[in-house]
Amino acid sequence: MSEITPLGLLPAPARSTRLDGAVVLADRCTLAAPPGLAPAARWWRRVTEEAFGIDVVPVRVDGVLDDAADVAFVVDGSLPPGGYRLAVGEPAGRVRVASADLDGAHAAAQALRQLAGPPAYRRAAAGARPVLPACTVEDAPGAPWRGVLLDVARHFLPKADVLRFVDLAAAHRLSVVQLHLTDDQGWRFESRRYPLLTQVGAWRAESTVGTWRTGTRDGRPHGGFYTADDLREVVAYARERGVTVVPEIDVPGHVQSALAAYPHLAARPGPHEVRTTWGISDDVLAPTDEAVAFFRDVLDEVCDVFDAPFVGLGGDEAPTTAWQERPDLVERAAALGYRTADGTGDVARLHGWFLARLAEHLRGRGRRAVVWDEGFGPDLPRDAVVTCWRGWSVAADALAAGHDVVLAPEQVTYLDHRAGDGPDEPVPVGFCRTVEDVYAFEPLPAAFRATRPDLDGPTAGRVLGAQAQVWTEHLDSGRRVDYATYPRLAAFAEAVWSATGDGGREPGGAASREFLDRLAAAHLPRLDAYGVEYRPTGGPHPWQRRPGVAGHPRDLAAERAAGGWAGVGG
Repeated sequence: MSEITPLGLLPAPARSTRLDGAVVLADRCTLAAPPGLAPAARWWRRVTEEAFGIDVVPVRVDGVLDDAADVAFVVDGSLPPGGYRLAVGEPAGRVRVASADLDGAHAAAQALRQLAGPPAYRRAAAGARPVLPACTVEDAPGAPWRGVLLDVARHFLPKADVLRFVDLAAAHRLSVVQLHLTDDQGWRFESRRYPLLTQVGAWRAESTVGTWRTGTRDGRPHGGFYTADDLREVVAYARERGVTVVPEIDVPGHVQSALAAYPHLAARPGPHEVRTTWGISDDVLAPTDEAVAFFRDVLDEVCDVFDAPFVGLGGDEAPTTAWQERPDLVERAAALGYRTADGTGDVARLHGWFLARLAEHLRGRGRRAVVWDEGFGPDLPRDAVVTCWRGWSVAADALAAGHDVVLAPEQVTYLDHRAGDGPDEPVPVGFCRTVEDVYAFEPLPAAFRATRPDLDGPTAGRVLGAQAQVWTEHLDSGRRVDYATYPRLAAFAEAVWSATGDGGREPGGAASREFLDRLAAAHLPRLDAYGVEYRPTGGPHPWQRRPGVAGHPRDLAAERAAGGWAGVGG
């Protein structure tokens, strides 16, 4: 991989060559692009003008490309989906970008920005000139779903921080940002049909500091929500950067904020409050026709705001204890044909029934439901996508059943988990996952796939890709999000862009060492210029520590020994 080091691109391209010389973009240089690639070219023009204080002049393209343009984007149908080819300095003094489609053009535009060096990541000219090293680059992604989840329910982030998060995801050529908009601790999506969801559910009286096991409270109200226009802006901003925003409305568990607003939907009667602690709540929806109708209405509003072909329904961590306590729900399960061995109603199956009704409604709106792997079961419609967080075995089961899957195993992809074992690591929760550990991630390792020959059948589903998760129970500001996310998300981005299933990126190996060198020499300076407060490779800065705040470290080796490929939930 030594040939890529001089260019410093991340993710590393499949093929690249450094040539002699460079192309210096002058003030009023010209840019040509056909209409189908215009969004990517327009974005590149804007960030280049902003960073370097020059004008890039668009020239009209009427069918035939003007070869005199300094920078030109063209469509090349011979390239794979999402693929691109750069030629900087060929012809002399020119930049040529060929792509299979708009996705490829967005990836190429990000590569061009990287080639211009750290100054390209600043918002105003600081005396630098846009100098691009002469080179050829050809690349294509290994999977269409290269995602990152941002949890804005546990700790609300202002819209400006969400836009910044999207911009950085695009800079790493990720294609999906999943917005976790609702949970026990807060409801962040404005519903005009059910306004109490934000009037009541968007704020909580206080928050737990550190693990919920300590019972330490801060006594400080917390809240916020996004208007429909806010979220339309986020969607449009992401689309301009080649990123799809997938909304998530979590049901039938993780709904305590909704039950505080509309308690008649709860499985247990009485008043409810927005949850102030973390962990799993057994305060869940009653799986009734009324609850289905309510959330169909909410999802209609979601579909009016978000244009993604996918909508997340959650489906995870939904205890059924409260359902079992209600004779009417036990009878309902029996009436639907869900019975236990002794003939009584099996309320656990109502979980799948509820998700299936909402998934079918989304299908009628032209969308596909996305559920966490607890939502996978015999009642889940086959077109629903299963995001697998507990391990690999459930992913294989879902694939064998015909579902498309996204790999998101907590053992590797949960970026809220601690990044080091040292005593200064802030709020040390979960597994220790270093940059090298994340870089070694393979969505569906060949060693595991070899144990499941049923995945090669004609009815098996597809692996759409993988997703990293930024849960925010312990990330209460944009600075804390930066620290947990970077530079590990950079490692994830390269891993999922080029994943083969065959390994080769194990910690300490040649590829891992090259990545760390390239990260330090080329990419961290870009993050510095952008203003990302990432975790230093040697450990946290003094101001990034949280002394005295208890976490809950977990032992990865022990849990892997106990759970194997199946994993063990935390």
